[in-house]
Amino acid sequence: MKLVVRTLISVLGNAVGLIVAAIVLDKVTISGAAFIVAVLIFTAVTAIGTPFLANVARKSAAPLLGAVALLSTLVGLIITHLVSDGLSISGLSTWIAAAVIVWLVSLVAVILLPLILVKMGLEAARDRND
Repeated sequence: MKLVVRTLISVLGNAVGLIVAAIVLDKVTISGAAFIVAVLIFTAVTAIGTPFLANVARKSAAPLLGAVALLSTLVGLIITHLVSDGLSISGLSTWIAAAVIVWLVSLVAVILLPLILVKMGLEAARDRND
């Protein structure tokens, strides 16, 4: 059950990150139903890629270990852009900015979403007891 909740939070966090990047950056576009597929692809790529990149960094370039999540986000964006019609990014500076925005917003969302869900659960339980 914890894995399902963590996965849902990750998917939601990534969706919010991609939406914010599309709102903030003119050269990032997301499109309708294909966006859902793009979020799922992006989430899968980053979930698989992050441990792999962390392992490579740990063995080959330990100082880069801290940048693994950001690099994984960039790789996830590239692969999602290549295999999905739901995400389009153009321009080198846009790619870099999109990676930073998606990484940062996803990180904040993954931290805040569980807190919000716990608060909602506590309020619902309190309302049932009243």
